[in-house]
Amino acid sequence: MTIHVWDYRQEYEAERADILEAVEQVMRSGRLILGDSVRAFEEEFSAYCGTRHGIGVNSGTDALTLGLRVLGIQPGDEVITTANTAIPTVAAIVSAGGTPRFVDIEPDTYLMDASQLESAITTRTRCIIPVHLFGQCVDMDAVNAVASQHGIAVLEDCAQCTGADYNGKPSGSMSRLAAFSFYPTKVLGAYGDGGMIVTSDEALAKRLRRLRMYGTEGSYYSEEHGYNSRLDELHAEILRRKLRRIDAYIARRRELARRYDDQLEGIGLKLPVAPSGRGHVYHLYVVRHAARDEIVKELAARGVVAGIHYPWPIHLMRGYRHLGYAEGSLPQTEQAAREILSLPMYPLLAESDQDRVCEALRAVVPGLKNQLSI
Repeated sequence: MTIHVWDYRQEYEAERADILEAVEQVMRSGRLILGDSVRAFEEEFSAYCGTRHGIGVNSGTDALTLGLRVLGIQPGDEVITTANTAIPTVAAIVSAGGTPRFVDIEPDTYLMDASQLESAITTRTRCIIPVHLFGQCVDMDAVNAVASQHGIAVLEDCAQCTGADYNGKPSGSMSRLAAFSFYPTKVLGAYGDGGMIVTSDEALAKRLRRLRMYGTEGSYYSEEHGYNSRLDELHAEILRRKLRRIDAYIARRRELARRYDDQLEGIGLKLPVAPSGRGHVYHLYVVRHAARDEIVKELAARGVVAGIHYPWPIHLMRGYRHLGYAEGSLPQTEQAAREILSLPMYPLLAESDQDRVCEALRAVVPGLKNQLSI
């Protein structure tokens, strides 16, 4: 039986009664768009994140795009982020009219190297998007210090770190705006697309609600150019119910990560690093080896599907070649893209299946030559 890097079917079976009850509730409510379930979930999720307002939208990408819009990003404005991220981070910057500018990553966490921000800032820099990747937060003290010194906005990309914290502060609470994704694979995932922007700024929240609905305010009259980007009632009600279980999801992810740590220590893989003060929620369990591609191939032959997040740095993709970055410009990012792989990780992963993954790795990895650059 194949073990996948992620699989929702076991979760669905375990939570099927509650999910179908949520569907029944919404279908009988008489309201399918921006009704009671969306409003309640916005309040509950924003409170969970330690913020005052939540604005449900149709994807994490739109959460970033609309967030940049209300921060005033204009054509020619630069937004600093990393190239070791999912495409939506950079796509949102371009869609909002901005120009992405990249800094390299820390070689151990694969997160934004905040020490490089100062040298990346120009007179056109308007925003920094730290990507809280794989389940843990960027060094936000360092990011916010640089941003404050230069009067630059910060927009947290929290797509992969719902429930994580940094020195006791919830992800999403350490900037003026934060964007979350509820894509099915996430720590808090829907059964389709969905996203949310959280903020404690009432004026920004009001404008975001307007932008997600064609620029209108409860009528057919548009105050400004807007979008059609709404979290739907069905997913909101399902997510409300899943939010009540999120602490259990995270506890299970951490337990699975601990089991990986124990079983894979010393076999030649570089295991995840969680610096002090960063509460890792293990959206992904990412390991590293110079012979990554051979490991992935050998695991597949043994019925284990590993993921690669991400195999191509964004600055080297044809779709973003116009940004002018050459190979070698972000060496840590490029090296990581050649060497990292993600092991199966989701709360309903059976320990027996996890043991099979570890057994396969112990059979494959020790015989491979490893020349990591870190």
